[in-house]
Amino acid sequence: MGDPRQVMSSLSDTAYWVAFYRAMETDRPDALFRDPYARRLAGERGERIVRALRRGRSMAWSMIVRTAVLDEIIVERVRRESIGLVLNLAAGLDARPYRLALPPSLEWVEADLPGIIDYKRDKLAAEKPACKLERVEIDLRDRDARRRLFAQLGERAERVLVISEGLLVYLDPADVGALASDLHETRSFHFWLTDLAAPKVLQMVNRSWGKQLKSAGAAFRFGPAEGGEFFRPFGWREAEFRGLLEESRRLNRRMPLDWLIRFWEVVTPRRTARRMKLWRSGVLLLQRLEQP
Repeated sequence: MGDPRQVMSSLSDTAYWVAFYRAMETDRPDALFRDPYARRLAGERGERIVRALRRGRSMAWSMIVRTAVLDEIIVERVRRESIGLVLNLAAGLDARPYRLALPPSLEWVEADLPGIIDYKRDKLAAEKPACKLERVEIDLRDRDARRRLFAQLGERAERVLVISEGLLVYLDPADVGALASDLHETRSFHFWLTDLAAPKVLQMVNRSWGKQLKSAGAAFRFGPAEGGEFFRPFGWREAEFRGLLEESRRLNRRMPLDWLIRFWEVVTPRRTARRMKLWRSGVLLLQRLEQP
């Protein structure tokens, strides 16, 4: 087994890592989704990272379930809520504008660092997205720059869905709060779709991969004990939450040792339920509150 520190040198490397998980799922005959671009985008770098991480392949289930659930919510909300524009923050190597059944009239904006945007633009140059796609080069840590971007995009559609998949976990709580406030300032930003890690998951990941992730500037930091309620003071309420454990069972992509959890659910249901709340990571859909 190699040393991940040799292949994960920056936060952007996590995009290659997750893209390879999508490639793994796509290769399955019973795949939950098909991403024909994932292996091309992940490249050898993504495969090396997964191979080097301890239990790298066995932990794929959570990223695969997360991807499938976000796909479902995006397609459903775009249709049901008459979304005119989707803003994907830190889009990484996501290929949803190419692979999802989206209306041609939909505007989809990807915002990320110049390096990852250039790489992605080159790899997908010959492909045609299903909707109107725009890429914006931006460092989202620059608060003034992102607020200008939000204001500009807010003028282009009456109803906007914001996505921040795989982003918040790398931020400090204060930075997440600032981002939430900035998004709320734009009145047309009605929905915000993200993933949320639980406190115990943060502890587990940092025990297993902490040194490697920290060396790449990608340590896991954000996993609020209050869950979706963290966002209410910043103008957002929880509209929907889908726990990864429950969704992994529904989608038949069970986590390792799920059989043991099921056993304890039968033997000591109340005690197990209390404990599992500390592990309850999932996909969170937030809806704008007019009065925080």
